Amino acid sequence: MSVAKFLNEEEEKSILKAIQLAEKNTSGEIRVHLESKCEGDVLERAQTVFKKLKMHKTKLLNGVLFYVATESHHFAIIGDEGIDKKVPANFWEETKELVISELKNDQKAKGLESGILRAGEQLKAFFPYQSDDTNELSDEISTGA
Repeated sequence: MSVAKFLNEEEEKSILKAIQLAEKNTSGEIRVHLESKCEGDVLERAQTVFKKLKMHKTKLLNGVLFYVATESHHFAIIGDEGIDKKVPANFWEETKELVISELKNDQKAKGLESGILRAGEQLKAFFPYQSDDTNELSDEISTGA
C-alpha cells in the first residue's frame, strides 16, 4: 500500500491530535514517519530516519519515532537515549506489539494512536512538562525516503 493511501485525511488528523495530546504533559517529542519500502533491517532504517528528522537534537534526548514502511509491512518504535535509559526494558516491545496487533486488523490510525498515547504516558512520567517547554519538533507526519 502506498504511503499516500495508507491513511486518509481523517486518520492523519486523528494521529496528529494523539501526538499533540501525548505531548501536552511532557517535554518529550513524538513523530510518525511513513515510507513505502524498508530494505534491510527495520531498526537500522528507523534509526537513520530518526537522525534525518533531527530527532537526536532534542534538549533532553527524549524523542520517540514511530516508523512504518507501508508496502514492506515493517514497523518500529525507537526512543532517543534519554528516554531509552528510563523506560522499562520491555516497554518498546510491548508498545510495538500493541500497535502491530491493530495494524494487522487494518486499524492503522487506532494502532498508531494507542502507541503514541502509551509512549506519551511514559514520557510524562520521566519528562514532565516544564513551563518553558517548547515544541522542538514538528508534530506533522513525515513521509518519504
